[in-house]
Amino acid sequence: MSTSAKLPARRGLRPAHFVFLAWALLLAAMPFLADNYFVRLATFVAMYSALALSWNFIGGYTGYPSFATAAFVGLGSYTGAVLQNAGAPMVAAWVCATLFTGLVAALIGAAILRMKGHYFAVGSITLIEVLHQVASLWSSVTGGGEGLNVPILAGGPDFAGRVFLYAMLATLLLVWAVTLWVDRSKLGFGLRCISQNEDAADMVGIQVNRYKTVAFTLSALFCGTVGAIYASWVSYISPSDAFSVLLTLKVPAMAMLGGLGTVYGPIVGAAAFVLMEETIWAHFLDYNQAILGVVIVLLILFLPGGFLKIDYRRLWRRPPPARPAAPAASALSAAVTGEKAEKGEKADKAAAAPLATFAREGRS
Repeated sequence: MSTSAKLPARRGLRPAHFVFLAWALLLAAMPFLADNYFVRLATFVAMYSALALSWNFIGGYTGYPSFATAAFVGLGSYTGAVLQNAGAPMVAAWVCATLFTGLVAALIGAAILRMKGHYFAVGSITLIEVLHQVASLWSSVTGGGEGLNVPILAGGPDFAGRVFLYAMLATLLLVWAVTLWVDRSKLGFGLRCISQNEDAADMVGIQVNRYKTVAFTLSALFCGTVGAIYASWVSYISPSDAFSVLLTLKVPAMAMLGGLGTVYGPIVGAAAFVLMEETIWAHFLDYNQAILGVVIVLLILFLPGGFLKIDYRRLWRRPPPARPAAPAASALSAAVTGEKAEKGEKADKAAAAPLATFAREGRS
């Protein structure tokens, strides 16, 4: 087992924690600093950061290429919407959607996590299509292809914008706290071991199936929360929107942009992704998705470890000037080089002598 999977030391608050909390406070203050566009943008940043951190449990720490994000976001969306339409309070519907999504993920994970590599990736994508078909065909509950309306929050658009921003921020802070615990716990150590060598982790006594199921369930749990909040935010969901394959590709890309298996990599990647997406959309409306895809692929190719794996101090540090060789040292080096060349030439002649003798005897 590689030493890189060692259990992190328990430390207090690091500077990165203060930077993150200051950034979260800035997002929380956005309704008082800017207009509704920036409030909406801050809500998306918090939402995608929570999703990327959630995916990081199974994709980053465990190393399993899960593409089931949209499946659990959609499941949480429909569960919360159905409960709200049945008369449940909004927050209670969010909590129930979270728990139900986690329960479904735990049951599915016990079976699907027996697959590895490409088989697991294909199996996780299949979940999206299965739930998409269920939502499309079960029209008496989900509204079928026409979608499902969700009760609009009273109080006006400004009040609703603040409520959903703070709901997404609260979810992000909760996922962040759980990530900090996992990163420093025995669970995080076990997940790193599984990521490096699953068979070796099993041989040293790590309960591989249990650890993978916990990571998969944690990942799905918070996706369900985000999905339920999102359904209340937009007040309408449909199968094509709730179970979007594009979403399930975006989230892993965000985590890879920032750095897999880290606490802050997915957050940095999500923020960078949203800002790039908004910038490209504003300048290249017709080709924004294609251009964004090319940019993301290039960044992942040339920054395989993500933004947080770059040694910025080394990048900006100037290399020391080369010292000129001293004349005496140069003369000594030339003399030694000439002596070695002369000895090498004599050795080559000595080695070639038997071959020349053999050739002369052959002609005679």
